[in-house]
Amino acid sequence: MGLRAALRRALLAAAGLAALAAEPAAADWIEYHEFSGRMSVDGRWYPQSAAYPDQRSHAGGFSIAPKLYLEDEGGRSVTLEGFYRLDGGDSHRTHADLREAYLLLFGEIGADEWELRLGVDRVFWGVAESRHLVDIINQTDLVEHPNEEAKLGQPMAHVTLSGDWGAAEVFALPYHRLRTYPGRRGRLRTMLIVDSDQATYESGAEEWHLDFAARYSHSIGPLDFGVSVFDGTSREPTLLLGLDRDVTPILIPHYEQIRQFGLDAQMTAGAWLLKLEAIRRTGARNAALPLSMEEDYTAFVAGGEYTFYSVFDSGIDLGLLGEWNRDGRRERATNVFQNDLFLGARLAFNDVESTDLIVGMLHDADFGTRSFNAEFNRRLSDEWSLHLEAVVFSNVDRMDLAYSTRHDSFVELNLTYNF
Repeated sequence: MGLRAALRRALLAAAGLAALAAEPAAADWIEYHEFSGRMSVDGRWYPQSAAYPDQRSHAGGFSIAPKLYLEDEGGRSVTLEGFYRLDGGDSHRTHADLREAYLLLFGEIGADEWELRLGVDRVFWGVAESRHLVDIINQTDLVEHPNEEAKLGQPMAHVTLSGDWGAAEVFALPYHRLRTYPGRRGRLRTMLIVDSDQATYESGAEEWHLDFAARYSHSIGPLDFGVSVFDGTSREPTLLLGLDRDVTPILIPHYEQIRQFGLDAQMTAGAWLLKLEAIRRTGARNAALPLSMEEDYTAFVAGGEYTFYSVFDSGIDLGLLGEWNRDGRRERATNVFQNDLFLGARLAFNDVESTDLIVGMLHDADFGTRSFNAEFNRRLSDEWSLHLEAVVFSNVDRMDLAYSTRHDSFVELNLTYNF
């Protein structure tokens, strides 16, 4: 039996057992099913010598993300998606996660429609290119990539009501996920190791604190916008100095109770896309030394994208991007986006292989640090695709939070089989 068939049968068996446990007569409820997913082999090479002991100059890995979709005759569905990565360079990067496992129900209330997703899911908010500032529902899977775009699955009850007036969403989030961090041998880590086993919470309920979020979104002519609120355990921890069992200094994640108000908006004006993400957050600590303190702050990322269609009478589209990231805490910010300018370009070849090339530069206007990124994607066949990426850190200032990764420029090659 092939790997794809084995995975498919295993997920179908799990879904069938769950249905039988809930209701024995439900064994035949599946009207339609679809099994898909991807398997990838990848490698990273770090040209510069490591900044810390035991770090390697290269690492190879393997990941798999199978997905099963089940639907009954009424359109109600169950979605299951798992993820597993095996990494040869960092044991902390070897990990598994349940990305999605939810029941979808829907119906109508008068002229409006309602939808309920119950289980584990991933939700994305935001419009910007350089950073997704308002995106707060899911925890970041930081060992996957330093760009913070990979997310862990989040247990939730997610209700949506939509109509001509827009869409209103409400989230109940009963469990908090810890952020993943590289281990001692991993690259792209902090100078001191982050020990999530000693993580602490401001709430007495710790990871079981019930968080809430809501969002309203609408489109009015060329303007698409969303306003959101989150109240609960922060997804971004404050890293506090501590000791491990060997009395070695480490960093301990501390998760505060915060409240965040967010706005994301995008306006289309011909070939222009104008973008804004802004937040107001209360309850979070800053990165002031020697002891961080609670500080309310405002942050935003604003910019736009202009597209030249069919440049030089070819089928290629060229998009030019520019954004400004600003955090009101500036040098006390807990991230590297305290005052950064982003410039980039996107080439979409619009061919049958879906070829695209994205290049960008992030310049820190306070510290002078620069990071360069280039991504190339191409579909090799109906099943196989190629991803090539290079990330370069340059002129990293000692006062910048990015200083610990100053030697961690890398080239990554990823070959993916989609099934």
